[in-house]
Amino acid sequence: MKNLLYLLIPVFFISCSTNPQPIDYGKDSCDFCEMTIVDRSFSAQAVSKKGKQFKYDAIECMVNDLHDHSEGMAIQQVADFSNPGNMIAVEQALFIVNDSLKSPMGANLAAIRKESSIASPQNAHTYYWNDLITYLLEKDSLFGIE
Repeated sequence: MKNLLYLLIPVFFISCSTNPQPIDYGKDSCDFCEMTIVDRSFSAQAVSKKGKQFKYDAIECMVNDLHDHSEGMAIQQVADFSNPGNMIAVEQALFIVNDSLKSPMGANLAAIRKESSIASPQNAHTYYWNDLITYLLEKDSLFGIE
């Protein structure tokens, strides 16, 4: 019995970790829209303070889903559009909205590192994290999505 307890203790601590688990592209499903996460350029993820993992196929899915969660998030990350598959903290990101960006859910939204040397597309709108949340939630409320 004692040996079983020693085996279960590490499992308990691992399950409460706030470290993000890698997205398994082509297999993991979005926690908001339930689409399979395929595109490494637009994905996002969050981890609650209790260690619950949330994975998204698009940044706009994360914004809408987290709006519904009362629990705080320990980590929120988005894919770096200029380096697909690499995640960056939302506080380190600059968000670009432009019709030339074809994100999975149609918000035409991508993220790059704030200090990135990549030029944003002509006529692009740029946002920091808190401004992006306001923009997306106001945009969705115009269409009756809340």
